[in-house]
Amino acid sequence: MPRRTATMLASTLILIALLCAGVLIPVPYAEMSPGPTVNTLGDARGEPVLQITGHKTYPTSGHLNMTTVRVTGADYDMNIVEAVYGWLAHDSVIVPHDTLYPDGKTEEQSTQENAEEFSQSQESAKVAALKELKIPVTSRVVVSTVLKDSAAQGELHAGDVIKAVDGTAVGKPEDVAKLVTEHKPGQDVVFTIVPAKAAAAAEKAGKEPQGSEDVTLTTRKAPAEDRAIVGIQAGTDHTFPFEIDIKLADVGGPSAGLMFSLGIIDKLTPGKLTGGAFVAGTGTIDDAGAVGPIGGINMKLVGARDAGARYFLTPDDNCAAAASDTPSGLTLVRVKTIDDAKKSLDRIRAGDTAGLPSCSAG
Repeated sequence: MPRRTATMLASTLILIALLCAGVLIPVPYAEMSPGPTVNTLGDARGEPVLQITGHKTYPTSGHLNMTTVRVTGADYDMNIVEAVYGWLAHDSVIVPHDTLYPDGKTEEQSTQENAEEFSQSQESAKVAALKELKIPVTSRVVVSTVLKDSAAQGELHAGDVIKAVDGTAVGKPEDVAKLVTEHKPGQDVVFTIVPAKAAAAAEKAGKEPQGSEDVTLTTRKAPAEDRAIVGIQAGTDHTFPFEIDIKLADVGGPSAGLMFSLGIIDKLTPGKLTGGAFVAGTGTIDDAGAVGPIGGINMKLVGARDAGARYFLTPDDNCAAAASDTPSGLTLVRVKTIDDAKKSLDRIRAGDTAGLPSCSAG
């Protein structure tokens, strides 16, 4: 066989071997890419995303789109070829697998955690929207979680309303931990509660929970810490003056909070918040209306632009990353609070876009 032919044959075989290795050998990476966007003012799967009953609503127009990021599953084994392709592509990001699934977290665990965060974000979105509109919302401290084999197991239950600890009234979840840790491990602490069933019945009847009872628990030492615990996580439960349902499946995480809040405000107020403009955005929201940062901002920008958005409401803490790689045709609007977002939408509606707060890459 001529030397040149032999060399070409050997090179071809080596290339084939490398390609096979690239396809067969897994690498510890995962991919993030733009996910679907959903108009919170519109429908999803044939029904309105936001459904409000028991209060007057108004017609809306335009878009207030929440944005998502699509990620590869925890059990998906990416190969070298896919990783290289993802690194070269502009509309995807390759990240270490542990970034998305830390500490060996399974896809099922991640899905459950995202579902819980999504549920909490919906609750906070409702609270923030109604507070912005000066509509009263009743809040109370409740038992969110009872740890297995803890002092509280069998004594306290998820949904119990915590009225006081050792006779001191509690107004927010952190009050509970503070009062418990005033004890030493092994000491008794008294919880004054309204049992979950009684609280649920009162809420259904539109009344404040009554009929409290005292539960005495013996504190234990926290693992690896010299402080007293009883084994619960306290949270906040809200009673709304009318019903607000958010109907959206197959979405997780807390990042849609801001856009849900704005959609609720638009439906509950006369006039059209966007003036018919296509606005997308992202950001967590807390009960006080503060907007927090999210992950995957650049993928969300691409998804919004591809869906037709002209403006993107961007959490202040994500502004630098967003401004460093903004898709053409998309205007970033910096927001720190739900009130900031409303004022910016007022400007967009009025056509005064030169005064919009912008993001910078610096």
